[in-house]
Amino acid sequence: MDAKKVKINNISVGKGERLVLIAGPCVIESAASAMEHARRIKEITNRVGIPFIFKASYDKANRSSVRSFRGPGIEKGLEILRAIREDLGVPVLSDIHDVSEVAPAAKVLDVIQIPAFLCRQTDLVLEAASTGKPVNVKKGQFMSPAEMNNVVEKIESKGNHNVLLTERGTTFGYNTLINDFRSIVIMAETGYPVVYDATHSVQLPGGKGDSSGGESRYILHLSKAAVVVGCDALFVEVHENPEKAMSDGANMLALSGLEEYLTEIKQIEKAVRTR
Repeated sequence: MDAKKVKINNISVGKGERLVLIAGPCVIESAASAMEHARRIKEITNRVGIPFIFKASYDKANRSSVRSFRGPGIEKGLEILRAIREDLGVPVLSDIHDVSEVAPAAKVLDVIQIPAFLCRQTDLVLEAASTGKPVNVKKGQFMSPAEMNNVVEKIESKGNHNVLLTERGTTFGYNTLINDFRSIVIMAETGYPVVYDATHSVQLPGGKGDSSGGESRYILHLSKAAVVVGCDALFVEVHENPEKAMSDGANMLALSGLEEYLTEIKQIEKAVRTR
């Protein structure tokens, strides 16, 4: 199938285009924190020369424990994302969890994201597709990459051909994910760009009992492999202090290490393109 490109503001994602970075903290912890993370990531990506889409969740609806921090909620969260979009001039992405969230989210978000656990929720996928906005669907940990063809068909049924598919690991026993890098190749056969989620792929779901653990030391290694295989974008959650992050700190990349990470990734990208 012919490779398609997805336009997100002035960023083009797809084969032959520059590798794109989707990055930000897992959850919006405060307006000031989200803005500062977005500003610093933009400065870094400008220096390195990589297109940047800001990501942060206004609500983490699938936390392990009822006591876990979920975020500011949709109304306040979208206000914060709108400010980042307007003040910094970067596209913004966040998750939706219910059909009722789609309309307000579409007024602000440049990319609507379907979380992995909800990728088979037909009503949610169809409602997101109906907006005409780019839709990033994370492949469920419980699904084969070939099954994502069904998700693509749902989105296309609404006349929407702005689709991103994300690989984020596959369940392997209890509290463990593994990556089968064939997934990137198989999902690319849909014709749509494929994103590699480098930080959720090193997550240990529920590994701490009431929260998830992670093995962040593998982020760079797996990212390099994904770029070599042919992903079109990298999804990386970053935080200025992962140990104090309010969600997914164990599998996030420290903001202080982002520039070095991207510099190495750019070298891999250059080598792959030269080849």
